[in-house]
Amino acid sequence: MEDLVESILDYIRSDYTDYAIMINGEWGSGKTYFWNNKVRKKIESMHLNGKKFTTIYMSLYGISNLEEISKKIFIETTQLMDKNLRKYMDANEQTTIPEYAKTGLDMANFFGVTQNGDKVDYSDFFATDDKVLCFDDLERANVDVIDILGYINNFVEHDHIKTIIICNEKELSTKLKSSNLEMKTFIATYLLDKQGELNKPDKPMVEKIQNKIERVFDKANDYERIKEKLIGETFEYAPKFDYIINGILMRYENNPDLIRFLRENTRLIIATFERSGTRNLRILKHSLNDFKKIYEMLNKNYPNTSYRIIQTMLIFTIAISFEIKAGKVTKDKFINIKDNEEYKAILVSSRVLMDNRQFYIKEFDSNYYYNFKADYRFFKFIEYYVRTRIFDMKIFKKDMETIRNTIDTENLPGYKRLLTEEYWKISDDEFENIITSIIEDVKEGTIELIDMVKLYAYFSYFSKKHLIDYDIKTLKNIFLNGMNLASLRSKYCNNINEELAKIAVDGWNDDMEEILKHFNNLNTQLLDKMYREKAEEIFKCIPMKMEQFYEQFDKECMKIPIFKYYDVFQLFQRISCASNEDIVLIKEKLINRANKYTKEIEPEMKNIKQLKQVLDNYLEEKDTTIKIVMLREFSKTLGYILDKYKTSFLPKKEKIEEENK
Repeated sequence: MEDLVESILDYIRSDYTDYAIMINGEWGSGKTYFWNNKVRKKIESMHLNGKKFTTIYMSLYGISNLEEISKKIFIETTQLMDKNLRKYMDANEQTTIPEYAKTGLDMANFFGVTQNGDKVDYSDFFATDDKVLCFDDLERANVDVIDILGYINNFVEHDHIKTIIICNEKELSTKLKSSNLEMKTFIATYLLDKQGELNKPDKPMVEKIQNKIERVFDKANDYERIKEKLIGETFEYAPKFDYIINGILMRYENNPDLIRFLRENTRLIIATFERSGTRNLRILKHSLNDFKKIYEMLNKNYPNTSYRIIQTMLIFTIAISFEIKAGKVTKDKFINIKDNEEYKAILVSSRVLMDNRQFYIKEFDSNYYYNFKADYRFFKFIEYYVRTRIFDMKIFKKDMETIRNTIDTENLPGYKRLLTEEYWKISDDEFENIITSIIEDVKEGTIELIDMVKLYAYFSYFSKKHLIDYDIKTLKNIFLNGMNLASLRSKYCNNINEELAKIAVDGWNDDMEEILKHFNNLNTQLLDKMYREKAEEIFKCIPMKMEQFYEQFDKECMKIPIFKYYDVFQLFQRISCASNEDIVLIKEKLINRANKYTKEIEPEMKNIKQLKQVLDNYLEEKDTTIKIVMLREFSKTLGYILDKYKTSFLPKKEKIEEENK
C-alpha cells in the first residue's frame, strides 16, 4: 500500500502534467478511507518549491448536472479563503465541511463575499499549481460519465491541475451498457426491422438486438477514448486486509471481551471475508457491528456458550451478511429454513436427491465452512436479524435452548466437550467426571477413530501436567485397544491433517507418533472397506441400471482403483450380460480413464489382468456373434490398458527404448 501512496505522490511532484490519474477499486473496499487517511494527509504535508499543496475533495454521488460540480468546487475553495471558518475547522479537527452545513452557508459566498465580510482574493483562483482535485464516486453520478470526464479534462489539459479520480470501473462499465436499455432496445429493433434484418433466421434475435445496440450506442468506446486522453495512469486499489481489519476492530476498544474475541479470530474473519468473493469492507463493518449485538446478547443471556459456537456464529453472521447485502441472492433463499436441523436436511437432500433447488445452500455451506467443522451452523435468529434488522428475542431463545440441549451443555458427551471447547473452560468440579466418562467411551470404542487420536493428544498432555492419574504407558494401551474397537464402526477419514490441526494442546511427542501410526493402519483398512462397499454398490448396477452406473462411475470412480475391490468373476458375469452398446460404452470409459489417471488406478491392474484372462478363457472357440466380437474388443482394450503400465512409470530413456521395440 505504501508503494501505491508513493506512486501517487510522484504524480503530484511532477513539474508538468497534462493528465489525471485514476484509483480503481470495488465498492466498499476502502478507497475513500485510503484517500482521507493515507493520500490526502501526505499531499497536504508536502512542501515543493516553496509551495504547500491544498486538496479539494468532491464526491460526485448523486450529482445531476455539471453546475453542481462547479458549486461544490467553489464552496470547497471558498472555505479555504475564509480565515474564521478555517480557524474553526482547525480547532475542531474538521477537514471538510459537512454537506448539511454547506447548505446553510451564507449565500454571499456566491457573490464574492466570504463569511467574515472580506472580498474574495481572486489570485487564489488563478493559482492552480498548488491545488489537487479529487473526484470520488464517478460511477454514482447522475450525469453522463462522458460529460463529466470532458468537464474534468478542462482542469487537467488546460490548467494542468493535479487531478485524482476515484471510481469502480467495473460498475461504470455496467452502467454504460445498461443505461436507457429499454429505449436502446426499441430503437435497435426498429432499425433492424427497417433494414429487413429482424426476422432473418441467421442469428438469434436477442444477439442481433444486442449487436445493434453496441454499434449504435457504443458509449463504452467513447469512454475508452476520452479516458485514454485524460487518464495517464490507473492504479488498482487492492488493500491489505489484515491491516484494514485491525483498524476496523479498533472501534470495539470499549468492549474488551468482544475485541479480544475478535482479535483472537482475525484469521477467521479474513478467511470468511475472502470467501465472500467481494472486496466490500462496508458490508464487513456492518456484519461485525451486527455481531457486536449478538455477542452482547449472548453474554447477557447465555454467558456459558462455548467458544466454538460463538466462532460459528461469527462466521455465519459475516457470511449471511455478504450473501444478502452484496446482492448475490434474494433474501428468500434462507427465509423458509426454520432451524439448523432443516438446514442440515437440505444439505443431505442436495447430495442424495441431486435437488437443483438446494444446490445454493450446499455451495454456501461448503464455501464458508470449508476447513471449519461444527455440528450447529445455521442460526435462525442471526439470519432473521440480518435480513429484517429486527433482533427477535423469541427466535434467539429458541435457537439457544436447542443449542444448550444438544451440543453445548453438560448433557453433551464429555469427549465432545473436550474437542469443541478449551479444556480450561471446564470447571474443576466437572473435569474428573468428564475424564472418567471419556475413558469409558474409549474403552468401549464408541468414539470415531480420528477423535481417538485427538483425545489421546489431550490425555498425554494432561498426564504430563499431572491433571490425571494415568501414566503414558497405561493411556497408550487403553487407547490402542479402544481404537481397534472404534475401527469396527468408524468411517474413513480423508482430511487427517485438517482434523489434527484442531488439537488445542501440545500433545505431540514420540508416543503420539505410535498412536498416529496405528491410526493410519486402521484408516487404510477403513479406506479399503469403503471402496469395497462402493464397488459393490456401483457394479451391481450392471446390467440392469446402466444409467445409474454411468453417473456414479463418472463422479466417484475415475480417480480411484475401484476394480481392485470387486470380485473378478462376478464382474465378468455382469459385463457379459450387458448389452452390446453398454459393452462399447464401458470400454471407451476405461480407455479415457486409463489415459487421464494412469498413476491413480495402477493398484487395480492385478484385477484387470485377471479379468482379461477370464474373458479370454470364455471367448476360446466361441462362435462369432456380435456379442462375442464386442467382448473380444473389450479384452483388447484391457490389454491396451495393461500395456500402458509396462512403460508409463519407467525412466524417460528406458521408456523411449521400450516404445521403439
